Amino acid sequence: MEHSLSDIDALVREEKRLTAVESHNEAWAEGLSAGIEPEIIAEAALETAFGEMLRTSGETAALALLDRVREKVIGGAFEPERLRH
Repeated sequence: MEHSLSDIDALVREEKRLTAVESHNEAWAEGLSAGIEPEIIAEAALETAFGEMLRTSGETAALALLDRVREKVIGGAFEPERLRH
């Protein structure tokens, strides 16, 4: 079976995404076990993510990410029965 370059890129990107999700899940669990409220962990994670996006990619990219995430929230992508890990 032959894979195109775009298929391989998509597979690599998905593997990276899954690794990132795993790392974030571990950090989230550590925060909870340290007694940090979920809202505080979430805000810190978002501030870190958007700060890094601004630093590395600029305001336009950070705002585009914010728009994509907002649309996912509105569309119900983060409802427990729809989450994929």
